[in-house]
Amino acid sequence: MTRIVHLSDTHFGTEREPVVQAVLSLVGELQPDLVLLGGDITQRARRSQFAAARRFVQSLQRPVLAVPGNHDIPLFNVLARLVNPYGAYRRAMGAVLEPVVEIPGLLAIGVNSTRPGRHKNGQVDAAQISRVAQRLRKADPDALRLVLLHHPVRALVDSDQRNLLIGREQAVPAWIDAGVDLVLGGHIHLPYVLPVQGEAQAAARQAWAVQAGTAVSHRVRGGISNSINVIEHSAGDAQHHCSVQRWDYLADVQAFRRASVQTLDWHRRPPLR
Repeated sequence: MTRIVHLSDTHFGTEREPVVQAVLSLVGELQPDLVLLGGDITQRARRSQFAAARRFVQSLQRPVLAVPGNHDIPLFNVLARLVNPYGAYRRAMGAVLEPVVEIPGLLAIGVNSTRPGRHKNGQVDAAQISRVAQRLRKADPDALRLVLLHHPVRALVDSDQRNLLIGREQAVPAWIDAGVDLVLGGHIHLPYVLPVQGEAQAAARQAWAVQAGTAVSHRVRGGISNSINVIEHSAGDAQHHCSVQRWDYLADVQAFRRASVQTLDWHRRPPLR
């Protein structure tokens, strides 16, 4: 079985220390194969905030795949935003903005959906869409194949339509037809799981949009506490089993507890070549 912890929107600079410690405790208990950190790692891309984020990542003591969010680009330092928008991010989180992790049973592809020229909206371009699709087609057919970005590709509530990824109409069907199983996002601090489809001629191929809430920040939304996702996948004899668990922080016990489990209706077909 492959186990993944999906965190997003930590917003270091607005973190709640008991929640940070509870995340570290849960990750230590679960010992996931990979931790995903889906952007807005800091609140205002300041060095002190990235330093706190770096300490957090090191304390996880697990492999981590991270992508930037719009808050990880300087907002008030206009010169840095223009000349070296990812400088502080790279110093803290690593030089690669779109990392890829491939281990037995898992292919995880990071996509940088931020644009320094935009205040908060995310976008993917044709080159990113093509590169990711090509990599997905090379994956082990029994592996869980996921794409991690910061911005959502499907909204649960109408007010979030304005937050959706620009280019999603081209990217999501192309990636589904190439074999993606999960498209993971954050940005809107609202956790949910919704199905997404490929092109019309490949309608039998279905994937899932998996959104994470804010992991440790006080900037919670919708009456939902700090939350993280735990994804478990296993495959054998052409059968796939995958579940997405939402774990919520409970203040009275200062720990995360499993709030829901969604077993995905898995209808995987071979990717289009």
